[in-house]
Formats: sequence, structure tokens, C-alpha cells
Amino acid sequence: MVGMHTRRVGHSGLQVSRLGLGTLTWGRDTQPPEARSLLRTFHEAGGTLVDTAPAYGNGVAEQILGKLIRTDLQRSELVIATKAGFGVRDGRRVVDTSRGAMLADLAESLRRLHTDHVDLWQVHAWGEAPLDETLAAMDHAVSSGMARYAGVSNYVGWQTARAATWQQAVPGRAPLSSVQVEYSLLTRRAEIEVLPAARAHGMGVLPWSPLGRGVLTGKYRTGVPRGSRGAADHFSWFVEPYLEEGKSRAITDAVIRAAEGLDLTPAQVSLLWVRDAPGVTAPLLGARTADQLTELLAVEEMTLPVEIVSALDDVSGGPNLARTE
Repeated sequence: MVGMHTRRVGHSGLQVSRLGLGTLTWGRDTQPPEARSLLRTFHEAGGTLVDTAPAYGNGVAEQILGKLIRTDLQRSELVIATKAGFGVRDGRRVVDTSRGAMLADLAESLRRLHTDHVDLWQVHAWGEAPLDETLAAMDHAVSSGMARYAGVSNYVGWQTARAATWQQAVPGRAPLSSVQVEYSLLTRRAEIEVLPAARAHGMGVLPWSPLGRGVLTGKYRTGVPRGSRGAADHFSWFVEPYLEEGKSRAITDAVIRAAEGLDLTPAQVSLLWVRDAPGVTAPLLGARTADQLTELLAVEEMTLPVEIVSALDDVSGGPNLARTE
């Protein structure tokens, strides 16, 4: 097996591969045979971190992963991250981060995953329940052994800092080890508050959509290709904000030029920029085919030249001040 470099998740003792496998499309666009191919390809490359959630495919993503753990891999070979507090009920997206809802989600996740614990349990989104109630549920999950580490997802800067501070205020509470946030050359707002908050509180950062929801691959430059997420009724809303002709197009064009000069693909250039950005632990790869995933995993021993990183910073919003610290 080819090894993949590992990184520690913040100040915790949790070690993960520096690329993670995301399962957002599993159970809907990605069926079990392709999911199996993705997981095997990822594992054979030395990947360990697999991120899922009850909301992905209404639980089917976790079911697929749970079955693969029983048939293809050893549970101990993976670092499984899942979430709670968000789902779809009667066709509507519902955020419920109450203690009861959180722990019910976890119980169902463990059942679907065929395991007695997850390695990282994350609040999927900021909810209306009192924050101390949400975090008390996470404390219970960690203290009971159902989760090894706790984290948050899709929190903005002040929410991340508030939650982390609450957990650090009293000895015995489960510290927050990570924050999951969208971060790419097309979406750098995490640099303003989320990444600094994570750094201040010793939290790892798990970027989702490091390829700009697929737009940075360049495949949307001449329209929306058939079979892409942008062409799917249930995902077109997800891609559409990044398809405007102005800034997104300029950034994508810059990525393509850099890729041509480096003999890489645009996807590889975009991923390397995120993977090696200050504060990042492991970008989550939402590849839908083994070929797409293989292309991304091939960057393991690559790095972008400093000049290219600087140029991409400039075209996408300006210098990343954390690079100079």
C-alpha cells in the first residue's frame, strides 16, 4: 500500500490522512458499486478519513459505508467522521441540535455504520437549541465512548469561537477538535474568521468542496455538461452560484493556466492550494468516480511552487496573510 502523509487534527491526538473522502453523493448519485470502488481506491492510497452524515442520502450513505466496513475493510483502518443535528423531513431541511435529536441521530448512525463508536462526531450546523445543550450531548457521546472526538461543521467564526470557548471553560468537557467549512479558491471567506478561530482554539480545519463545487475543474467553462452536478435537479442550486462570468471565470481561467504550465490538471492545482493552505488539516474529496479520485490522490507527493500559490492568491482575493506568519 502506498502511504499517505498524516496530520494531527488540531491539538488533539487524532491522526488522519491529509486528504479525506466525502460521501455527500452516496446513495443518490453514487450507488453502492461505485462507492465501493471509491473507498477501495482511497484506502489503497493510504487514506483513512471518511466523512459522512445522516443527511447524506437520508442515511443511505452511512448504510453503504457500514456495509463496506463489514465486507471490505477492517473498522480500525478508517477514521470515521459523521454528524448530527441536520436532516430532511417531509421534503424540508430541518436543523435540530437539541440533546434528544443529536443523540438519536448518533444512535442511528452507529446502527447504520455497524460500529460502536465514531472517531469524530460533528454538529452539522448551527441550530436554535441552546448551545450548552448541544455541546452537553457531545460531552455525553465522548464520555460514554460512542464518539472519540467532537467537532463542529458549517459554523461561522464567532460560532466556532463561542463553542470552543464554552468547552474549554470547564475541565472535563469534550474539547472541540475540528471545524468543517467550505474553503476553496472560489470561497476564501473562511480565512477571515473561521481559520483564525480554529487556530486560536487548537482546532483542525476540514475544508469541504475544495474544488469550488466542481467549478474549478474547468468543466463548466462552455456550459453545464450532461451528468454533472450542475445538470442535476437536486444539485444545480449547489453549483449555480459559482457559474457567473466574472470573478469565478477569472479564477478558473487562472487555475487552468497554472495547470497547463505545471503539467497538472486544474483539479489537482485547486486541491493542492487548499491542502497546503495554513491551518488546513484535510480537504474532503467529493469525487463521484474512482477515476476522478485517482486523479486527486496523485498529488500526494506534489506541492505548488510558491510563485503559483501567490499568483492564485492574488487573483482569488489577495494575499493569505497567514502564509507570512
